[in-house]
Amino acid sequence: MDAGLRWIKLPDAVVFDSSAVLAVIFNEPGGEAVVDLLQGGLLSTVNLTEIHTKLLLDGRAAGTAWNRVLSMGLEVCFFDDEQARIAAELIWKTRPFGLSLGDRVCLALAIERKATVYTTDRVWKKLDLGIEIVAIR
Repeated sequence: MDAGLRWIKLPDAVVFDSSAVLAVIFNEPGGEAVVDLLQGGLLSTVNLTEIHTKLLLDGRAAGTAWNRVLSMGLEVCFFDDEQARIAAELIWKTRPFGLSLGDRVCLALAIERKATVYTTDRVWKKLDLGIEIVAIR
C-alpha cells in the first residue's frame, strides 16, 4: 500500500423527508441545515410525489415543479416490497404520534439503508427505530 494514501471516511447515507426538502425549496427555517447534504441524498418515490404535489398546489407549473425537485441532486429510490413491509409494521410505533404513510415510507427507506433521516417534524425524535433522526427545526 502506498504510504501517501489516506483513508477518507465517506459520509453515511442520508434520507430526506418531504418536509426537509420543502424547507429548502421554500426557504423555510431549517432548510439551510440540509441544503449542502441534498446532493446524493436519498428520497423515496412516495416522498417525491408529496413534494411535487405540494409544489403544484403552490401554483407551480408541472414541468417547472418536477424539474426543480430533480435538479436538487437527490437519488430517487423506488418504493419496494421490503420498504412496504417495514412501513406497514411501523404503524404501531408511529400511530401514537400521528405519522402519515409518507412519513412511514421515509422512515422505512432510512431503516432499510441504515441511514440518518432528516425531517422538520420534531415528534420523530421520540421514535426508537435504531436509526438517527435529525429534526432540522
